Amino acid sequence: MSNVEVDRSIEAILMVVDEPVSELTLATVLEVPVDIVVEALNRLTHSYEDRGFTLKAINGGWRFYSHPDCSPAVEKFVLDGQQNRLTQAALETLAVIAYRQPVSRARVSAIRGVNVEAVMKTLVNRGLVEEYGVENETGAILYKTTSYFLERLGLKSLDDLSPLAPHLPDLDGLDEILESLTD
Repeated sequence: MSNVEVDRSIEAILMVVDEPVSELTLATVLEVPVDIVVEALNRLTHSYEDRGFTLKAINGGWRFYSHPDCSPAVEKFVLDGQQNRLTQAALETLAVIAYRQPVSRARVSAIRGVNVEAVMKTLVNRGLVEEYGVENETGAILYKTTSYFLERLGLKSLDDLSPLAPHLPDLDGLDEILESLTD
């Protein structure tokens, strides 16, 4: 397969995906070595520098995104004047889940100091968090962020989240307080 054929095939695949696609998956589908796919992705990324879209590696895979410089036009088109933003309560709950995952709804409520049931439903419905098993001791459902969450924040992995420790009091003390609240 020539470079042009590989490039065109990758573009065609990436135009129809809902989630980022890994280099290995692309290589397997195209029946070419991963090195060839990596070279093609790098070549394509540079070729889109002056376009309205970009090709990015996010969450272990590749996908097309609108160019950040075009966000005002895209937002106006998508939102059509309506704001579809998360509430402050939803953002705070999402932050707790992101930094403490997997975490139960009760623990999130204890950390926030309020009932988060409705907010959790909103986050699940929007695809930002999902169920992730059951806590052994209590049988409570655990929640974690989704790959869509990483995509929306433009993160490759949870390791890319900003460090939280500098903004918090003694974390060991916080864990003890949380344990006493959830017991």
